[in-house]
Amino acid sequence: MTVELNYRISGEGAPLILLHGLFGSLENLGGITRRLQDGWQIHALDQRNHGSSPHSDTMDYPSMAQDVIAYMDARGLEKASLLGHSMGGKVAMQVALTAPERVDRLIVADIAPVSYKPRHDAILEGLSKMDLSAVKSRQDADQQLSEFVEMPATRQFLLKNLERIPQDEQEPGGPMFRWRLNLPVIDACYDNLARAPEGDGPFNGPVLFLKGAESAYIQEKHRDTIMRLFPAAELRIIQDTGHWLHAEKADTFAALCRRFLESGEA
Repeated sequence: MTVELNYRISGEGAPLILLHGLFGSLENLGGITRRLQDGWQIHALDQRNHGSSPHSDTMDYPSMAQDVIAYMDARGLEKASLLGHSMGGKVAMQVALTAPERVDRLIVADIAPVSYKPRHDAILEGLSKMDLSAVKSRQDADQQLSEFVEMPATRQFLLKNLERIPQDEQEPGGPMFRWRLNLPVIDACYDNLARAPEGDGPFNGPVLFLKGAESAYIQEKHRDTIMRLFPAAELRIIQDTGHWLHAEKADTFAALCRRFLESGEA
């Protein structure tokens, strides 16, 4: 069953749907939205169990792709280009493999259509073990999370999912903060999210893979799988960036997206 995704629409032009990664929200690609909304109508989505979208006990790529297709149906979008980062890239690829007639052009940021070994065990453990009853400020939350996640920037990103409970909803002596994320389901379904998108393909439309030069998510050994599923794919590498390439070099990232998207215009 699909869920009705939270969204934000800005700009005018051909539709471009943005899909964030694991533990993220539509705000994560806000810098790219601002750089591209002059030429495209940007549809930034919160995926299920993330941001302000509904929670669901099911979380896998076929279900998440159907959420996007249902969103397109509800907005009257017969066809759109898709841009997805990390988990969002897998969702975007799943949409293209499931309903290729609905996808104009596809941009996949720093992820390949393959299964990965678990990479987020410490994060999931840290988020799940956080004692929200003891959190009176974001500094308290950061201190608790630092026992599991070393990098301050990563903690800052994760703690964007922590929201203050409105006073009229707080229980006496209860927590002041809560997670927007559906942590129990994300944890239980993590193996699904580590898997490759489903489908034998191919999607024959134009595809741009963007790789952070210092990231290991897209590797040479993935080439055959990429070309089998996406025979028209091209790869561009952004130097001096890691997995967060869209934030680390937003201007370069957006310029490559713009060039690719404009190459299909009459």
